[in-house]
Amino acid sequence: MNGREFMRRAKRYAARNGLDFRFEQAKGKGSHGQLYVGRRRTMVKRTELSMGLLRNML
Repeated sequence: MNGREFMRRAKRYAARNGLDFRFEQAKGKGSHGQLYVGRRRTMVKRTELSMGLLRNML
């Protein structure tokens, strides 16, 4: 799974649960950005994500 797929899934999750969804490219460097779902946040890179990194982000 890559970062864009993760963000699509996070966006659907936020919509189903009535949470705010926001991605801020300016809060990261290079291909990274800050993803906010409700009150939680994580740093997302848009390239391929390893399974360990994906588990930690979830």
